[in-house]
Amino acid sequence: MPRYLLVASEADPVATAVLEHWGTPPATGEHLDGTAIRALTPDAWLLRRPGRHVNDEGLDARLPRALREARVPLVFPSIHRSESGVPCYTVHPLGNLGDAAEVGGAPGRLTPTAPRLMTDALRRLCEAGRSLGLPATYEATHHGPFLGQPAFFAEIGFGPAEGPTPEAVAALSKVLLALAEEPGDRVALGIGGGHYVPHLTDLALTRAWAFGHLVSRHALARASREQLESALALTPGAEGIVYARALDAEEPKLRDLAPRLRETAAPRRTAGTVGAA
Repeated sequence: MPRYLLVASEADPVATAVLEHWGTPPATGEHLDGTAIRALTPDAWLLRRPGRHVNDEGLDARLPRALREARVPLVFPSIHRSESGVPCYTVHPLGNLGDAAEVGGAPGRLTPTAPRLMTDALRRLCEAGRSLGLPATYEATHHGPFLGQPAFFAEIGFGPAEGPTPEAVAALSKVLLALAEEPGDRVALGIGGGHYVPHLTDLALTRAWAFGHLVSRHALARASREQLESALALTPGAEGIVYARALDAEEPKLRDLAPRLRETAAPRRTAGTVGAA
């Protein structure tokens, strides 16, 4: 079994550009909806999908039995859209906090996370983006699809340009074939900050923290206690909560949810390295 499954939407400009880099790797013998699942590497398999990934609800439930039983994480290369239009790389968990589901998924439902794998993607994209002038950042938990297996998106934002640069696509293509969990990372639920959770991003890049669900300050205001409990439960291995600022910990809905972890409780990472604390 692979360590993760890359799911590429043929309706997404970043995913289609990445697919061109990967070509047609050998088939594994597994199929979904008549499409062969292919092996990019022994650890990274590939599934092409015809529709928009944010609406691919319950995809995991239709995967071949072996992939379901192994709970293989799903990784979606994707376009990143934002009002600011700043070119960047982003990674984020999936789900909707509150009562709305504006971009796929189910209202108030969260997808399981893969904290160490997603954080490795963030770190590798940060390194790859330095020479390209592309920063890398987490985004807070948002949008669909709603899935029962761990999943996250790895995105390129290219602003007003017609498409991502070939260099940005090549770097993402390479990173997505090399993802690996760092066992020394401490896992936590991250709470507070803006949509791009800059403080929590910095902690993951400079210290041995790996975050699963990331609840922005805005989402915290609309989330129920039950949804926050779900965010913790769907961050496997979470030891507690790291807050972006002390004020975030004063939210009454968070009382006794989980231990508050000091950001300095995880050791510093060596600058410019991936997979080493």
